[in-house]
Amino acid sequence: MPEVSHIEPGPDTFRILLTTDNHVGYMENDQIRGDDSWQTFAEILDIAREQDVDMIVQGGDLFHVNAPSKKSYYHVMRTLREHCWCDKPIEYKLVSDPSDAMATKHFMYPAEYDSNVNVGMPLYAISGNHDDATGEELLSPLDVLSVAGLLNHYGRVIDNEQITVCPLLFNKGETNLALYGLHSVREERLMKTMASGNLEFLEPDTSADPGIQWFNLMCIHQNHVHRPGVKVVEETCLPSFLDFVLWGHEHDCHPSAVRNDITGAYILQAGSSIATSLSEGETLDKNVFVLSVKGKDFSLQPIRLKSVRPFVMKDVVLSQTGLSATSSNKKEVLNFLIMQVELMIGKANEIWKHNNRKLFEDGLMGESDAPLPLIRLRVEYSGGYEVENPRFF
Repeated sequence: MPEVSHIEPGPDTFRILLTTDNHVGYMENDQIRGDDSWQTFAEILDIAREQDVDMIVQGGDLFHVNAPSKKSYYHVMRTLREHCWCDKPIEYKLVSDPSDAMATKHFMYPAEYDSNVNVGMPLYAISGNHDDATGEELLSPLDVLSVAGLLNHYGRVIDNEQITVCPLLFNKGETNLALYGLHSVREERLMKTMASGNLEFLEPDTSADPGIQWFNLMCIHQNHVHRPGVKVVEETCLPSFLDFVLWGHEHDCHPSAVRNDITGAYILQAGSSIATSLSEGETLDKNVFVLSVKGKDFSLQPIRLKSVRPFVMKDVVLSQTGLSATSSNKKEVLNFLIMQVELMIGKANEIWKHNNRKLFEDGLMGESDAPLPLIRLRVEYSGGYEVENPRFF
């Protein structure tokens, strides 16, 4: 199951756009950043249409909260309706009973198979820890979108102590795709279920045709990176028959999939599409990915998001700058820090211009169109330095 450099579109090729952690609604009441999340979500679906994908797979945290505002619902529903409801023909077939994998209580089949709506580019989503199910009927915001025929919610866990992960099985020409999903479960609880042997993954039944091969794609939303005091789900805890895993929850965007040497699966940490914290990992380029699958081969194409507000972060240690630590030098230190911020703003504007260079070249965008960037300057001022307002920087 090797990764190849390129797979041509065709009747035997699945083309799937991968995205996760869109966090629509983050800081939506902020006068400057309030529209960032839904505008980038709209860009992602624009890319999906441009790339002519068969489907979109979303890895959790579509919304920032599990009770989204009317504004968040409106823009997500509008964007899904504009892009996913279309006359594009569905070129694959669902070849399994979807009721065991679909997460909704009603209409337990994909929206593209509902004769009352015309879904040409479906979105399959699992719920993350931010948009999980709550309330008397344990409803997620994804359930609302799913019952409206705007996306397909799958991978729900009903009983945390006994989890069975059932795939959705699709066929396109000579290629067979098994799509698995596991929504966010508290790590301690999930690890206990794993340790007790009560987490089961159902494999496609090949008894009727032993020669048939399946490309097994999984979506998961759990802690992935080791940090002090944080429990993670280890990659090796997942079954070895998986070919590719879209790992949600972590916001650092890695530009390529990494093969696990033990299981053989390729793991993609696709990262978030919006910065929800001023941490170093959020400064990385934000991408979505087009996964092409033909037989057991796959290729992965990262596509940089252009609408993301630039974020530049820098550390300064004043004792290493040559500035003296005296009370009379306070203004000089302040001017130095102001200069650093101005340089960072300039760098952020260059990032924006680079990401949108085609629009600049065509005269559709100018310098004044660059958004206010996110800037974080961390200053180490120990050693007797006096600064006007160290927290500001």
